[in-house]
Amino acid sequence: MQENQVNVTARLSFNEAVAYVQQTGKAAFAAMPVFGDDADDENTTAEGARVFLLLPDEDEGWVLRFVAGPFFATAYAANDLIPAEEIPDRVRELLYMPTRCDEEWLTDQLQVLLGKLTQAAGIGEQMPDYGKMPAKGAGPEAVFPVNFIGGLKKPH
Repeated sequence: MQENQVNVTARLSFNEAVAYVQQTGKAAFAAMPVFGDDADDENTTAEGARVFLLLPDEDEGWVLRFVAGPFFATAYAANDLIPAEEIPDRVRELLYMPTRCDEEWLTDQLQVLLGKLTQAAGIGEQMPDYGKMPAKGAGPEAVFPVNFIGGLKKPH
């Protein structure tokens, strides 16, 4: 096990994860894939994710950061702190993995953030190392029609 990995492999309930974060000063997370319009197609892959990240906080003891967005994008659709009294029951029903999280990870692309969280939790051996992959991009001559940027949409 690498030095920066957390030595806990069991999933925790929300309350257990909060206690873990308060007692250790480390983090815990739960992630849910997000599928596009063709979610009923068996070949559909996740287009993004929702990540619920419990982090230690000096004032409150812990905070919940909600990060969501598409994969391979440089901006999140959401990157918010959710006050304890506003956390939905469905988020409290998720199972969380103990991990660690550095603040600068929250500026990475979503798939890189997930890779780092799973690596730190000791469960990332099946995740590609997106952080070490070469960046690919279109050249300055590339032009994309505006309707292409939104992805494939079914007609209504």
